[in-house]
Amino acid sequence: MKRRFGEILAIFLSLTLMGALSDSAAGQEKPKLEPAAKEMSLARVVVGTGVENLEPVGAAEIFPASTEKVFCFVEAHNVPKDTELSFVWFLGDKEMRKINVPVKAGAKWRTWTHKNPGGQKGEWKVEIKDGEGKALQEVKFKVE
Repeated sequence: MKRRFGEILAIFLSLTLMGALSDSAAGQEKPKLEPAAKEMSLARVVVGTGVENLEPVGAAEIFPASTEKVFCFVEAHNVPKDTELSFVWFLGDKEMRKINVPVKAGAKWRTWTHKNPGGQKGEWKVEIKDGEGKALQEVKFKVE
């Protein structure tokens, strides 16, 4: 019985050593296959009067001047790493506010910011940018 165990152990150790030598004999490691990184995309960008239960409400393209807050809601997909999204609010060509919001790596992430237009009528837009400042999408609306 002891002899049999010794033979099995010797065979096991020989095979293990041969496998280790064959991997390193050529001075190369086996390549590790990693899944291709998917690029983040914005599935939804919506302006409205609020957010309830992680969903935009009061979505519109035109808001009355009496609107106290306009929300910009974003749903991002395939966020490859923890990063930030920038919400840059414009009235015409004038930047009115910039808000950076953290987003975590994952398949889907929802976030939003809001701005009080303060009765300022005109053409508004919100540009959504990634952590490197690359414009991803914009949404336009009007206050009248």
